[in-house]
Amino acid sequence: MSETRVHLSKTEPVAYQALDAFSRTVGEICAANGIDDRLKEIVMIHCSQLNGCGYCTRIHVDRAVKAGIDTDTLMQIATWRESGVFSEREEAALELAEAFTFISEDGISDDLYNRVGAVFTEKEYAALSWACVSINAFNRVVIAGRYPVPARASQAQE
Repeated sequence: MSETRVHLSKTEPVAYQALDAFSRTVGEICAANGIDDRLKEIVMIHCSQLNGCGYCTRIHVDRAVKAGIDTDTLMQIATWRESGVFSEREEAALELAEAFTFISEDGISDDLYNRVGAVFTEKEYAALSWACVSINAFNRVVIAGRYPVPARASQAQE
C-alpha cells in the first residue's frame, strides 16, 4: 500500500475535530448510561475488525488492555459466537455491533432489537448504538485514507 491518499484528518481538520468531539461525547454517554469501558471497547474492536480497520483495531485493543481485558478474551472477539468467554450483555452488544456495521444488509431487525432490548435498558441500547455509529464513522475515515499501522518498537527489532 504505497499509494498516498488524502489524509482527511489533516486536509479538513475541523471536520475531524468534530468527529473526535462526537466520539468523546459518545464515551461520556456510555459511561453515564452504564456501559463500562470493557463493554465499549469490545464493541469498538469488533466493529473495527468487521470493517477491516487495523488502525482502529490497534487503538481499541490498547484501550481494552488498559480496561483490564485479558489476551484470551481479546483473541475471542472475532469468533464470539463459538466462544464461551462473553457474558449475555457482551454477546448482545457484539450482535448489535454487527448489525450496525452491516446495517445496509438487514437494518436492525425487530428480532435483534427485541433480543438486545431484553438485555439492555433503553439508555444502554442508545449508548451502544451511538458507540457503533461513532466507530463505524472513524473506520471509514481511516480506511479511505489508508492510515498505516506501524510496527511497534518491540516488533521492529525482531
